[in-house]
Parts: sequence; C-alpha cells; structure tokens
Amino acid sequence: MGTFKIEGGHQLKGSIRPQGAKNEALQILCAVLLTPERVTIHNIPDIIDVNKLIGLLQKLGVKTEKLAEGTYTFQADNVNLKYLESPEFKEDGKGLRGSIMIVGPLLARFGRGYIPKPGGDKIGRRRLDTHFEGLIKLGAKFRYSKEEQFYGVEADTLKGTYMLLEEASVTGTANILMAAVLAKGQTTIYNAACEPYLQQLCKMLNRMGAKISGVGSNMLIIDGVESLGGTEHTMLPDMIEIGSWIGLAAMTKSELTITNVSWDDLGIIPNVFRKLGITVEKQGDNIHIPAHTDGYEIQSFIDGSILTISDAPWPGFTPDLLSIILVVATQARGSVLVHQKMFESRLFFVDKLIDMGAKIILCDPHRATVIGHDFKSTLKATTMTSPDIRAGVSLLIAALSAKGTSTIMNIEQIDRGYENIDERLRAIGARIERVQ
Repeated sequence: MGTFKIEGGHQLKGSIRPQGAKNEALQILCAVLLTPERVTIHNIPDIIDVNKLIGLLQKLGVKTEKLAEGTYTFQADNVNLKYLESPEFKEDGKGLRGSIMIVGPLLARFGRGYIPKPGGDKIGRRRLDTHFEGLIKLGAKFRYSKEEQFYGVEADTLKGTYMLLEEASVTGTANILMAAVLAKGQTTIYNAACEPYLQQLCKMLNRMGAKISGVGSNMLIIDGVESLGGTEHTMLPDMIEIGSWIGLAAMTKSELTITNVSWDDLGIIPNVFRKLGITVEKQGDNIHIPAHTDGYEIQSFIDGSILTISDAPWPGFTPDLLSIILVVATQARGSVLVHQKMFESRLFFVDKLIDMGAKIILCDPHRATVIGHDFKSTLKATTMTSPDIRAGVSLLIAALSAKGTSTIMNIEQIDRGYENIDERLRAIGARIERVQ
C-alpha cells in the first residue's frame, strides 16, 4: 500500500495543466466498441481507472496502439465475446465501476452484454437500475445471477422507444444512449444527464454517423442507424481536477495559474468557489488564483442566513467537488453548510479533518456544518488513510496547508483519479514524497 509524506505549510507558485477528464474517458473508451473501424482519442489521462478499462478492452480483443502521451487508437474489429463469460472477466470487471458502460455498446452491436457487479469508490449506494431498465425498454431481456453477482442483457433486435429516466444518471444515460444509436427507429430519453462529458459523447457518436439531437438538454432524441464508423476525438480537461487546484491555491495562500481549463464547460464551478470568497480570475482560457494572503470570507445568502452549498445533476454543482469545498471552508472566515444529497457516505472522511483541528459538525450522513478558522489556527499534521478518490485529494490539500508532516496511506485511491499527482505538485513547489 503506497504512502505520501507531505510537509505542509508552504506556499506554492506556478502553473498547472489539468489532465484529461476521467469521467469522460470512461464513456468515450466504451464507445469504441460500437464500430469495427479505427477510433483515435487524444488527452487520455494516465490514471489507474482508465488504464484498467483499456486493459479490459484489450482482453475483449480491441486492438490498441499508443501513438503519443495521452493519444491512442482503438479498433474493435475482432471482439472476443467468449471473454465476457470467462472467470477472468468476472474478476476483471469487478474493480472498476466504469466497466458497466461496455454493456450498452456490446448489446447494440453484438446482441448481448454482460458485467459483474462493479466496484469503485465506497461512497454509498449507486444503483444500476437506470441502466438496465433503459436497456429493457429498448427490447433487451435481463438476467442476473445472485450467487455470482453477474448481470446480463440479450436481444436479437433493439427497437427505439420513449423513456423517462427515474434519475438523471450520467453513466446510465451514456449506456442507454450507446445502445439506442444502433436500435431500429427513434428513441427519446427524457430526464437524460446533460453534463459536458455526456455532450462530448454525443458529439463523438454523431461524428461516427449517429443521429442524436437535443445535445446539451435533458431530452435526447436518437434516430437509430445501421452502423457507425471511425472518428477522432479530444477529451475535455478534468473539471474536478480544476476545482481541486482552485481549492489547493486558496488553502495554501498560493498564486497559481490553471491552464487550458475550457471555461465554457465549467458551469457554475468558478462561481461556487467565489461564494467562499476565493478570487477566481479568467485569463483567456486559463484560471488565475492570486495569493489569498488576507484569507477569504464566505458569503451569506441575501437574507443573511448561512450559505448552503449542495450538489445536483448538471448544470448544478458536481458532487465530486463537495469534499474540496468542505476542506477549503475550514480556513475561511464564516460558516457554511455542505449538503451532499446524492451519496450518503461521502462525508465520512470529516473525522480526519476534525483530528487535524478543523471545526466541523457532521449533522447526519448527508450534511456537515463547517466553522472556518480564518487561518488563525492552522490545521495540524496527522496520519490518515485515503477512503476514496475525492476525499483522498481533499485530505492531501488539507495536509499541504497543515503545519508539520502528514502521512496519507492507501494513495492508490488517489492514483485512480489523478495523474502523477506528486510529480505535478512538486513542480509548483509542494513538498511531497511517495513512499512505496
């Protein structure tokens, strides 16, 4: 189990470029299964979860070639469907939640798709009902082995239909969308997820020959086509990483420039950080964060009541950044209520921040109230374990601001979502060491 040793309390300075978006990569990589033609993808992040999915595709028989750093070609012209029912696949598919999105493309192109119950972060229940209910409405037959925890869908023909999703699931929308593009007739997906990464998937599929309208809205209309062709695609920068670096700059009173952020795709993220009193400056397609030497002050609502920051489906605030918001608030002037609506276990890392001296009241599994220190009392170094990707990075930011040397164990969780994070942080002055 890997470990980071972090000497905190130092200002950072310089520029940092965000990696390609992890959540987009998991969708886009699964989409290569929809065509026998070559697909070239740029800006693929070199992180554990994405590399696991690439490995899974290779075992499925997808030809892959690395052309340059972050650029690969994929060609699924000889897919090995027998692998799907092998003991090896039942083990390989468990460790990555994004693997669920191979089911829709496989069902659409080959008439069957299987997946073991996927793992991933322990952040609460994340149901698969939306995925399979949508595929069933397209005409698939569903089966599930409780003993093996193995899911399957099969269909001779998929037929377009109207569906109203129970939840605006991003991965669920992606899975159903990828099945619907090859279904016969027209499919309407209402209450569809509409975040930028899903829009990117729609644009890529349209370039491959799909007919998808309503891109960017919560109603997608798909006219099925007979087949799809190859294409070239460049992934967006990772908005979660961008938010992480904003929080890092504020907590360490550092002047940082985050480059090539694709401002138009950040939604309300910059404004939410501004509500915490953080100066977020737009410089072309970069974000500049000046050194907050005098700290930062949390705004109140118009009527003077305590600010509440909560997550919601896009264009609301992404749940993946609430842990960053919570950490940043520990050194602000003022108080904020953080309301994590979507996952009931994602705030359970706050005990580690409390051990570091933060003033946090965990109201229930979904809500925490943070009383900021205004840097009058710095966080104290400690030893802790990363519980999941986002909490792990939040604890890393806390450690970089804390007085003394902290140890974070189980850093494989952080590596699942952040590319060479220690090297990139050292490049801007962080004192962080990876200990195997």
